[in-house]
This record gives sequence, structure tokens and C-alpha cells, in this order.
Amino acid sequence: MAYFIGIVLVIIALIIVGLILRKRIYDVVDRLESWKMDIMNRNVASQISRIKSLNLSGETQEKFETWKDRWEYIVTRELPDIEEELFDAEEAADRYRFQTAKKILRKTEQILQSIEKDIEKMLVELEQLLESEESSRIEIEQIQPEIKLLRKKLSQSRYQYGKAEVRFEVEIDELEDKLAEYHTLTHSGDYFDAQKVVDELKVNLELLQQQLDEFPAILKACKHDLPAQLDDLFAGLKGMKEDGYRVEHLGFEKEIHNYHQRLLDCVNSLEKGNTSDSKPIISEAEERIKEMYQLLEKEAIAKSYMETKTPRYRHLLDELGANFDETKAEVEQLKQAYYFEDSDMEKYLSLEKTISQLRKQFEELSDDMDNEDMAHSDLRVILEDGFQQIEDLQQEHEEFKKLVHNLRKDELEAKEKLAEMKNLLYRTMKKLNKSNIPGVPNYIWDMSEVANEKNVRVLRALEKQPLDISEVQIALSEAQISVDDAIEKTEMMLDQAYLTEQVIQYANRYRSMYPLLAAKLAESESLFRSYEYETALEHAAKALEEIEPGALKRIEENQEVMS
Repeated sequence: MAYFIGIVLVIIALIIVGLILRKRIYDVVDRLESWKMDIMNRNVASQISRIKSLNLSGETQEKFETWKDRWEYIVTRELPDIEEELFDAEEAADRYRFQTAKKILRKTEQILQSIEKDIEKMLVELEQLLESEESSRIEIEQIQPEIKLLRKKLSQSRYQYGKAEVRFEVEIDELEDKLAEYHTLTHSGDYFDAQKVVDELKVNLELLQQQLDEFPAILKACKHDLPAQLDDLFAGLKGMKEDGYRVEHLGFEKEIHNYHQRLLDCVNSLEKGNTSDSKPIISEAEERIKEMYQLLEKEAIAKSYMETKTPRYRHLLDELGANFDETKAEVEQLKQAYYFEDSDMEKYLSLEKTISQLRKQFEELSDDMDNEDMAHSDLRVILEDGFQQIEDLQQEHEEFKKLVHNLRKDELEAKEKLAEMKNLLYRTMKKLNKSNIPGVPNYIWDMSEVANEKNVRVLRALEKQPLDISEVQIALSEAQISVDDAIEKTEMMLDQAYLTEQVIQYANRYRSMYPLLAAKLAESESLFRSYEYETALEHAAKALEEIEPGALKRIEENQEVMS
């Protein structure tokens, strides 16, 4: 029983699947049938008939016949065949021959797609043809009067075109020939070829219009304006020569003659209707004429500059030379008494050499001023460079003069400093001798002696011939350190000695009450009499602080007030 039920279920499932697949086939058939009907109902024939508004001959006639035959074939053969194919697909589906049905439907859809492409292509070509006819017709309506205006313009302004008028007449005739060719092609139905003619005609017309507009100015520039400018330039060049300006080196005469010849060639070329070669030459000639005037102006300004600035330059150079000669004499004198560093002498010799070179250069410049082969503009460069060198040399000379002045200044300052240190040391030693201390420690005398020796070394360095200020500065620095140290240590020693006396005197009030204090004070007094003031102060202060804390500070403050 279960086996029977299973078979029944399988059969039912197969029937359901078959019905579903058949339904899908029917859906595709319906879709393709709708597509076919849509194509059949399109008004393609009336679209194609729009071409009848054109001249049905030549290329247009061929396209019309081709499109008409193709549409009739679609309607009478391909679409009825598709109807039969769809019927066969339905019949195959009814018999559950699904693969056969699908194959038929794929082929049918491909045919429909091909038909769609053919229809689209026909309609696109049709629109292109109609648009081509319309646009070319509109453009021709604009071009025709423009050609007439060109001929009228040429006729009314013949004198502006010279011999080139004939060439332009020929080109206008060629435009009218193209116009006639267009009408011939449209009458014969060759609208695409007619469009090409119109496109070519537009380009040629625009080019000819541009040439006619530009030609008078170009011809005038080549035949009259630029030659006149070159003649004026040549006359100005000749006048400058007569006035003493040096312009031979510029070589403008040959260049002016060359431009005259090139412009003459341009005129010949223009008379043949060729304007392309003339524009670059006109631009080049205009630019070059402008440059020539600028160079001549530069030469004129340079001549004026040389005439007005040369006396000033001579004065500055003489003044610099005279000032340096004074410095030179001073240096020769100072060399006997002072030592110059190698770097300072190098600066001095470099100044002397450069000034000598400038004097020689000015002599050559003066000779060149008399020599007409040398351009004033070149001479100006040399003179301007000379002015800059003089300015630099003046600054370097001033710096060197300060250096020379500092040699003497440093010597005087060193002598003043030495005298000051000797005086300070003397007063310190005098103060030491007047003090009531038992004696002076040996290290104080040693430091004083060293300081005196350092001062003597400074004096000897100052007495050397020639004077080496660097050596003086070093000796002076060492002496300053030694003197300052000796004075500082002496003052400190005296302060310690005086403070020791004060502490012992103050502590004496406790001697009878504190035997240990009395013993320590006796020891401190012994050290004081042996000139060991620092140690004596330490012993006395320590003993007193044990009895009366803070006593040392009060004694120090009192001593500061008393001093």
C-alpha cells in the first residue's frame, strides 16, 4: 500500500512540475507575441515615407528602396514566420517537449532582436538624412549672401588688395563652384555628399573671410609701415653716428637692409594671395625694430652717463688714493713701533693692490673713451663696476684705519691699566705696613712679589719695538689676575687678624670663670703671634661660642659698623 501511495505522489509531483514548466513556456510565448504585435503595429512605413519630401533620386532613392523592401519583408515574411514558431513552441509545451519549445523560443527572440536593430538603424539613418538635408540647406542659405558680400567687399576695396585681388577673385569663384556642386548633389538626392561639400565650403569661406579682413593691414605693414619705420631707424642711426654716438658695433645697417629685402619678398608673396608667411615676419620685424630703438637709447644714455659720471669717478679715485697714501705713510711709521698681525698686513697690501689696479683701469678707460671702437654701453659697465669697487674699498679703508687707531688706543689703555694696578698694589702694601698686626704671613709677600713681577712683564711688553699688542693684552690679563688675587688675600688676612683681636678681647671677660676657655685663648694668642691669623680666629671663635653662642656674629657686625 505504501509503495502504491509513493508512486501516486511521484506522479502528482511530475504533473505539477510539468504544469509549472508549461506555464513558463506560455508566459514567454505571450511576451514574444506581444513584442511581435508591437512591431507590427508600429508606423514605420509612414516614417519611411517622410523621405518623399526630398528628391527621390540617387543615394536617397537607393536608401528609400532599401528601407521599404526591408520593412515589407519584416511584415510579410518574418513576423508571420514568428507566429508559426510561437504556435510550434506552444504545441511542443503541450506535449511536454520543453527543450524543443525553449530552443524555438530562443531562436524567435533572436529574430525579434535582429528586427529591432534593423528598424532602429533605418530610423536613425532616416533622421540623419533628414537632418543633414535641413542643416545643409539652412547653412547654404547663410553662406550664399556671405559669398556675395565677399565679392562686393573685394570689388569696392580693390586698391587695398593690389595684385592679390585676382587671386581672391579666383578663390571666390571656387566658393561659388562649390555652391553649385552642392545644388547639383541635392538635386540628384546625394544629401550626405552635399553635407560634406557644405562643411568644406564653410571652412574655406571662413578662411577667405579672415584673409580678406587681415590682408589690407598685412599688405600695408609690409609695403609701407615697416619699410618707413626701418627708414626712420636708419636715419636716426646715421644721425647718432654724426653726433658721436658709437653704434657701429651694433651692426644695424646690414640688419635693416636685410629686413627691407624680406619685406619686399613678403609683398611679392602677398600679391599671390599668400598671407601665412608674412605674419611671422611682420611680428619679428616689429619686435626687432623695438629692440633696436631700445639698444640705441641705451647707447645714448650710456654716452651721457660716461660724460657726467667720469669726472666724479676720477675725483673719488683720486680722493681714495690720497687718503690711502696718508694711511700708507702712517703705517710705515707705525711699523717701527708696533707689530702688525699677518692678517692685518694682508688687508693693507690687498687695499694697496686693488687701488693700484683701479688707477690702471681708469687709465685704460680714459684711452677707451678716446677710442671710437669701444661702445659707451660697454664702458658704462666698466665704470659702474669701478664705482662699486671704490665704495667697497672706502669701507675696507675705514675699517683698516680703525684698526690702526686701535693699536695706539690699546697701548694707551694698557698703560693706564698698568698704572692703576701698580697704584692699587702699592696702597694695599702701604696699608699692610701701617697695620698693627704682629707680622705678615710669607704667602702674602710671595703673592705681592708675583704681582709685581707680572706688572714688570707688562711694562717690558709695552717697551718692545715693534709693539706686539697681542702680547701686551695677554701679559696685562695675567697681571690683572695676580694683582686682584694679592689684594683680595691681603684684605682677607687683615680682616681675620682684626677680628681675632676683637674676639680675644671680648672673651677675656670669661677667662677667670672658665679655665678651659683661658687655655684655648692662650693657644689662640700664640697662633696670632705666629702670624697664623685664620687658625687663631677659628680657635678663639670656637671657644667663645661654647660659652656665649652668637657672640661671633655680634662681633663681626660691630666690626663692619666700625669699618
